[in-house]
Amino acid sequence: MSVNYWLLIQRFKFLTIFVHLADKSQNPRTDFAPWKKWQTFILKYKIPIFLIMGTIKLINGFPHLPYSRISYTQKEMLKKSSDYLNWMDQRRTVRDISNRPVAKAVIDHLLLTASTAPSGAHKQPWTFCAVSNPELKSRIRQAAEEEEYKSYHGRMSKEWLNDLKSIGTDWHKPFLEQAPWIIVVFKKVYDFTGDKKSNHYYVNESVGIACGFLLTAIHQAGLVALTHTPSPMNFLSQVLDRPENERPFLVIPVGYPEAAAYVPDLKRKPLEEVAVYYE
Repeated sequence: MSVNYWLLIQRFKFLTIFVHLADKSQNPRTDFAPWKKWQTFILKYKIPIFLIMGTIKLINGFPHLPYSRISYTQKEMLKKSSDYLNWMDQRRTVRDISNRPVAKAVIDHLLLTASTAPSGAHKQPWTFCAVSNPELKSRIRQAAEEEEYKSYHGRMSKEWLNDLKSIGTDWHKPFLEQAPWIIVVFKKVYDFTGDKKSNHYYVNESVGIACGFLLTAIHQAGLVALTHTPSPMNFLSQVLDRPENERPFLVIPVGYPEAAAYVPDLKRKPLEEVAVYYE
């Protein structure tokens, strides 16, 4: 039973093999190498075609899979949504980040979670640069503090500086070196398919949503983070040697909180100030 269940889950992958095989016969240059392992599996175990094609639906010539997920009673939904609210309400922006190591495998999972975010035409227009190299972190801090010093000493308005007093920030950014990982998020304004330039859509919105997923995943893992936006951020492209189609979007230091970490005594707006219902 377990093998059959697994096969059902893989139907889309199997169908794609046959689509690619059919295309290959018409266009010898079509590259379907990533699917060869599934082709081998089908031939080895003589998987019947009806198992593959069973519940696939073609829309505009593209395969679509049936989708379903667990549903809950009203009582269960209320509890789950309340529990999640309480959990997320514990998330805070933390600047006192420890240098305690965080395994690369954890960062892998966080970035893959972020990449589950929806995006315009499913282009996934983001690159997450995970930096743990001490020299690179030092260069990023130095360049960021140069820009931040200029911001705090002339670029920012008096109102802006006054609003930041309760947060307790200044142009010094030690967390950029202290945190074990810095995730620098780049937005991809366009991409290439071979030699051909391909457009991306709703790039800022898509990358912003992915960053939200990332911050949530960081919190879920028991780690802390902050969102850092030095302005301008062009130096990040140079330090990390990113291609022309990528633009820096956000810097997210990630790690454990210091043993003596502090956060501002802030209150979040109540529901009536952030939501409007039309019933």
